[in-house]
Amino acid sequence: MSFYHHQDIEKKWQDFWEKDKTFEGNDASTKPKYYILDMFPYPSGAGLHVGHPEGYTATDIIARYKRMQGFEVLHPMGWDAFGLPAENYAIKTGTHPQKTTAENIANFTRQIKSLGFSYDWSREIDTTDPKYYQWTQWIFLQIFESYFDEKEQKAKSITDLKEKIQQGEVIPEKLKGRDFSHLSPKEQEEVLVDYRLAYETEMPINWCPSCKTGLANEEVVDGKCDRCQSEVERKNLRQWVLRITKYAERLLKDLESLADWPEKIITMQRNWIGKSEGAEVDFEIVKSEKKLSVYTTRIDTLFSGTFLIMAPEHPLVDEITIAEQKTKVGQYLQQAALKSDLERTELQKEKSGVFTGSYVINPATGKEMPIWIADFVLVNYGTGIVFADAHDERDFEMAKKYNIPLEISLRPKDNELWEQVKNLEVCFSGKGTLINSGQFDDLTSDEAMPQIINWLEQQGKARQKTNYRLRDWIFSRQRYWGEPIPVVHCETCGIVAEKNLPLTLPGVERYEPSGTGESPLVNIQKWVNCPCPTCGEKAKRETNTMPQWAGSSWYYLRFMDPSNEQEFCSKEKERKWGPVDLYVGGAEHAVLHLLYSRFWHKVLFDLGHVSTKEPFKKLMNQGLILAEDGQKMSKSLGNVVNPDEIVEQYGADTLRMYEMFMGPFEQNKAWSTGSVGGMHKFLKKIHTIFSEKKIMCCSHPDCPPIPKEFKSLSHKTIKKVTEDIEDFKFNTAISQMMIWSNAAQKMEVFPRGLAKKILLLLAPFAPHLAEELWSEVLKNKEGISFEPWPNWNPDMIAEEEMTIAVQVNGKLRATITFPVETPKEEILQKAKEGEKVQKFMEGKQIRKEIYVPGKIVNIVVG
Repeated sequence: MSFYHHQDIEKKWQDFWEKDKTFEGNDASTKPKYYILDMFPYPSGAGLHVGHPEGYTATDIIARYKRMQGFEVLHPMGWDAFGLPAENYAIKTGTHPQKTTAENIANFTRQIKSLGFSYDWSREIDTTDPKYYQWTQWIFLQIFESYFDEKEQKAKSITDLKEKIQQGEVIPEKLKGRDFSHLSPKEQEEVLVDYRLAYETEMPINWCPSCKTGLANEEVVDGKCDRCQSEVERKNLRQWVLRITKYAERLLKDLESLADWPEKIITMQRNWIGKSEGAEVDFEIVKSEKKLSVYTTRIDTLFSGTFLIMAPEHPLVDEITIAEQKTKVGQYLQQAALKSDLERTELQKEKSGVFTGSYVINPATGKEMPIWIADFVLVNYGTGIVFADAHDERDFEMAKKYNIPLEISLRPKDNELWEQVKNLEVCFSGKGTLINSGQFDDLTSDEAMPQIINWLEQQGKARQKTNYRLRDWIFSRQRYWGEPIPVVHCETCGIVAEKNLPLTLPGVERYEPSGTGESPLVNIQKWVNCPCPTCGEKAKRETNTMPQWAGSSWYYLRFMDPSNEQEFCSKEKERKWGPVDLYVGGAEHAVLHLLYSRFWHKVLFDLGHVSTKEPFKKLMNQGLILAEDGQKMSKSLGNVVNPDEIVEQYGADTLRMYEMFMGPFEQNKAWSTGSVGGMHKFLKKIHTIFSEKKIMCCSHPDCPPIPKEFKSLSHKTIKKVTEDIEDFKFNTAISQMMIWSNAAQKMEVFPRGLAKKILLLLAPFAPHLAEELWSEVLKNKEGISFEPWPNWNPDMIAEEEMTIAVQVNGKLRATITFPVETPKEEILQKAKEGEKVQKFMEGKQIRKEIYVPGKIVNIVVG
């Protein structure tokens, strides 16, 4: 009797693969390439739980399958290791983040290797390694030294912009008639900052007054600091920002080329970019020469505009507010600063606001409109100002609360609704017919909008404008544990790029916040104070660090050429391996990470550093593996299942197979430890079949004829497993292998050729067992990893019979089985003769007979 010793088998083959370097991608190979990538993990102290290997198992199945199909496969692994948890742990314990990160990486590596994934470990990268983040810094400087050419719609060198300014092709507003070439370097930089793709500005952030530090969004829970539970405020701080908005149209348009991305992800990205067509309208401030610009997509309601609303953070709030309202406005701004954007825009919350005391002129009616401030208006959408009227629900609620007059300019089709609308009992926010709108009365909303824009354009009071919801990317954190931003601040030269990379983090003993909202690096004077790389005078290094998104925005490129000390990736290797053929990860990264990576890639494409417009050809998202209680696995909930325990008891192959068998890859599934044993029994059955059955060559004189049904089932299994792997239907592929194994148990002998094909099917799913049976039972000298994928014989799976559904007037009345070669006339005749069909045809005339070959007969009677 054979025994399935999974621990011995798995260690044996993992050691072999590592020593043999079986899965290292060959840059010089002439095979067609296939680049498979997982969204690389953050190595936390908690280690892996059983939910993590789901995506890794799927990519490993594809990687092994593609190698057997004759592809040169690149399948790397690395670590996204900068981030908040390591720094918070350092603050708490005094342990350097580098030490805890290294320990976490070692544990993750051990766990992942124990599952037998076919990664090319020679390409392993770590975003905290200066040899890696040297090139993250280099890419940042490429962005910093670039601007977006509006005419060519691409990034170009800032040197090109300087030449255009000097030649008068571009006339910056800040230049104000001065000769650019006569400006000092610092004055030139003050002009160029409005164009650079990476720039410095003040932006509102989450601020904890107790911890005296800025917080990332994930550190704020229900408006409170996750560390000390203090109320979080909004505070303007100096930030680095990337001008991703310049790429909004390209990021949107190029989604059309991503045919192999899930539609829900495409939709999420479209919504995040948020393109809208509308107009920017100017409102003159009463008793002032200044104007306020408002972006709107509903200019059809302009005639009913009765007040203007500004965001609390709008830079003109203080200037607009009259002296008598300063106290009230100041108090309101303090209250707004305590709320997150999510809280402020919550539809159900009661609307609040404060009057500034100033007025503007409605350009359509000439009437004065009071200027209010309300926290549901965000400064980072449109111009940070909206005109308010009776046809917007939030405006309507606010006007009712503060007794601000409302007027109606749209009539709905529904007369009953109209009675309520005209009496200001309800808000009508849909499109309708214009009333009280001068020459535009009786036009529909869609008819009126272009005409109103054109009318205001002729008066110089508005202009057509395309707007995007997408905001520029805040690209800095007031943290220690992140990539240093490689620029220097010089009183003479302005902001200057570091020349020597990598700019490494200084060694420190304390990681506490500075208390001013700045990074802890600000306290390390020996590191901060430095000579200017351009003029040599005293200067200061940038103390903000990059966000965790930085290293993960381009790591897929470094995997192509991880040891290159001269370039982030050679053009030759980028052309060989790019783009990523298959990218697998959680849908939670559907917007930000993917959008940021696409943005960086497009800048690098514009500058000639990469050869493709998009980084990821095909995208797949796995569902979550939930805990047995149906909740998300969490250490705090105590429902985490450690894969080490499953591997120890049942083996890596069992864990891999079980996770793929749980259900459709993209759906959430609940873990069941009790069900894991069933998969282990299946693998033991496979081991028994191959160890105890007689496997003979067909030419052997003692080899009996193989039943036709078993041969047919075997070829059906090859076909099914092949197609299911291509479609990410791993659960049904495993089901088919189970069907085959049940039939194989009844066989006393089966041919060696067929046995080899079945093991090849198993190899991507349970590679350790497949290698063991391939080597020890079938006595093959070469490993299974690069054996050709099996083909099926169409003649062997051709059905000899077909089942036809017989309908009368479209309703199923019977099913009849025919030989596949039965002619149409005979099928129709026998269908009509059936007893179950006859009773529905009695006394009726046949109007039509429809035959769908091999499937349906429909008899239409009347």
